[in-house]
Amino acid sequence: MSDINKVVLAYSGGLDTSVILKWLIETYQCEVVTMTADLGQEEELDGLEEKALKTGAVKAYVEDLREEFIKDYVFPAFRANAIYEGQYLLGTSIARPLIAKRQIEIAAAEGADAVSHGATGKGNDQVRFELGYLALNPGIKIVAPWRDWDLTSRTRLMEFAKEHGIEVPQTKAKPYSTDRNMLHISYEGGVLEDPWAEATDDMYTMSIRPEDAPDTPEIIEIDFKNGDPVAINGKVMSPAVLFKELNTLAGRNGIGRIDLVENRFVGMKSRGVYETPGGTILRLAHMNMESITLDREVAHLRDSLIPKYAELVYNGFWFSPEMQLLQNMIDDTQKTVSGTVRLKLYKGGCHLLGRRSDESLYDESFATFEDDDVYTQKDAEGFIRLNALRLRIRKLALQRRKG
Repeated sequence: MSDINKVVLAYSGGLDTSVILKWLIETYQCEVVTMTADLGQEEELDGLEEKALKTGAVKAYVEDLREEFIKDYVFPAFRANAIYEGQYLLGTSIARPLIAKRQIEIAAAEGADAVSHGATGKGNDQVRFELGYLALNPGIKIVAPWRDWDLTSRTRLMEFAKEHGIEVPQTKAKPYSTDRNMLHISYEGGVLEDPWAEATDDMYTMSIRPEDAPDTPEIIEIDFKNGDPVAINGKVMSPAVLFKELNTLAGRNGIGRIDLVENRFVGMKSRGVYETPGGTILRLAHMNMESITLDREVAHLRDSLIPKYAELVYNGFWFSPEMQLLQNMIDDTQKTVSGTVRLKLYKGGCHLLGRRSDESLYDESFATFEDDDVYTQKDAEGFIRLNALRLRIRKLALQRRKG
């Protein structure tokens, strides 16, 4: 790897990538171009271009990818109702392929022969980034400092930063690692490494405590078209603007906090605390929109594939052929998922109030408990006896064998 001339670094300005920027320059005597993806980190992006240049970068990109992120990555996953291990809405996982894609594009534009990231050798992100790099440019060189250097802890990184005059936000009082985008913010490491230790309220960023949320419920309506949300309370918005509004609505009502121990792709368990306010609302709304617009067998078949879809996203296979196949099939199921869902937001809870659609398969004349002239209840007898046939035969066979 000594022949590396120029590297495009995925740069957040946090502890790891701030140190990596300086380490790459010192170790490889190469030029470093930083790429910061604006995925909705808000104030975390302030001054990053100046900081990167001050630390030694020859060029610093800060790319506004918010609309692309929500439209082409978040919405497809929510059309699939994707969720990993029953809780995690894939907030970090779903952002990595977009960052990797933009890095590869900038590497081509800048004539760079390598890319780099700040993921550790213990985590999932190294896999997600590098599978993305290699799927898009099979010949690209990859530098993964956490697998090569002797800075073996974040405490050692803070010492390196201090020695080189690099300002970083982490302190020993709050040493946990965070990752933020429009879909979520995650907190890992430090005080959270003990799964018995409670996450403190001062940690959270996107939501207030449910106990502090308003005492009056907030009622909202979300309009869907072909599986994607397009309007809130009748107001049509772009994907990123709409999702930001969902985050605001959910955050001020204390919705979207979870604390889980997940199974990493590399084999170990990891404790993480996540805030996914808007995503929590969106998934519930989308599932209920589907409840009246999807055929039963189509819905059940798609639901059987949710764990596989989520696993592919979590493990970094966004650009794989199997992922493309799954997404095409799921998108085909969404052609009729249009209509409106009404929800109540209240003190950490998101509750369904109603749903309606011009594509609805729900027919009150069939479902009613009152008199009807479209359903013959006597027909159910034959239906039941035919479905019970194999059960009756099995029991009769058991009785014969017992004599």
